[in-house]
Amino acid sequence: MALLPGDPVPKFTLPGTAVPRFTFDSAAGRYLVVAFVRADGAEAAADVIRARPRTFDDVQASAFIVVVGEDRERARRCDVIPGLRFLFDAEGEAAGLYGAETDCWLLIDPALHLLAMERSDQAERMADQVAGLAPPSSHGGFEGQAPVLMTPRIFEPEFCKALIEAYRRQGGQPSGVMRQFGEETRLVMSPDFKRRSDVILEDGDLRKGLVARLARRLTPQIEKAFAFAPTRIERYLVARYDAETGGFFRPHRDNTTVATRHRRFAVSINLNEDYDGGDLRFPEFGMRTYRPPPGGACVFSCSILHEATAVTRGERFAFLPFVHDEAAEKVRRENEGALAPVAG
Repeated sequence: MALLPGDPVPKFTLPGTAVPRFTFDSAAGRYLVVAFVRADGAEAAADVIRARPRTFDDVQASAFIVVVGEDRERARRCDVIPGLRFLFDAEGEAAGLYGAETDCWLLIDPALHLLAMERSDQAERMADQVAGLAPPSSHGGFEGQAPVLMTPRIFEPEFCKALIEAYRRQGGQPSGVMRQFGEETRLVMSPDFKRRSDVILEDGDLRKGLVARLARRLTPQIEKAFAFAPTRIERYLVARYDAETGGFFRPHRDNTTVATRHRRFAVSINLNEDYDGGDLRFPEFGMRTYRPPPGGACVFSCSILHEATAVTRGERFAFLPFVHDEAAEKVRRENEGALAPVAG
């Protein structure tokens, strides 16, 4: 079916000049111009963007030149960061998702809905139009509000302290990210994408205390806010982001691999407050940040793009489980064989 203005655009992952896999929907939160072109038109398309550095700054807008088919000049393509990136669609799969010819320019809003589709003879006009659009955070005519649940007093102060002490006793280990490689889901280290240290709690009494508090205080709130009744907890994980490493987690979704597609809601419960930065942000819904008080939770769908901003002072501790239900547990069990063993 042909895309029409207002339609959500398809997601895709393609190799870029600097990364083997670029997930296009991770760029949400700003206007996106996407040009599907053949190799012989790639530099001309890039010149349209290069001529407008104040517009294509990765804040107001970003541009992607998607080269469809064989590109013998691929090694010579140069991104301009911020603002311009080349992607390579050798088999035409992404272009096919969009029903796009190789002479096609798209303008996409910060929530990943189509605004306009034009041929390349209108590219200059489209690029000029972007500068006059509303700020990304109010592209719909109002300030965006992420569909999240913020709820206080899930953990009492003494319990927060006990979880932090458990982290310090066990000692945190660098945290990786899940990536899909063919049919296999792997945990890989990516310090340019995520800097965090984690502990999986081993103390049985602490785990029982966590289950009791979540069941009594958080589950009823999730049921009320999302009409969803979680029955399963995945991972008893205490995380630490610190200013020394500039701890952060770039925009991502939590259910994009085979081994994680069962995840339904992410829970972020802050355990302390003496730090700067380290807040949650949901780029598809604006630049506002979210920070629950110590013991309070932020709950959101695992399908939503989100990030943890860099900690600039001190250290942030948080309890970060995922929750799902029995239907999702069946999916987890069916797919658990896709998760590659962790080396070492």
